[in-house]
Amino acid sequence: MGGSGQACRQNCLLASNTGMQSPNEESAARTEDRLVNLEIKASYTEDLLDSLNEVVVRQQAQIDLLMRELARLALQSQSADAPAPHSARDELPPHY
Repeated sequence: MGGSGQACRQNCLLASNTGMQSPNEESAARTEDRLVNLEIKASYTEDLLDSLNEVVVRQQAQIDLLMRELARLALQSQSADAPAPHSARDELPPHY
């Protein structure tokens, strides 16, 4: 056991002296980089989701407005098709 501990100390010392990282440090650095990239992507995804939600809310408001307008026009069309009540004055011939 003493031999492997000494080998590790030598490798760690060599790595620190040459600027190299041990395999565990490299793995931790890669994991950290991946985590940071995932957090950035999650942040962009949240922003995109918020933006799309705002679009959906605006579109729903427009749909609601258009549905009310359609109902109003349908009622107006029905009342235009029905004969309007006439007064006796409207029945007079044009020469009077």
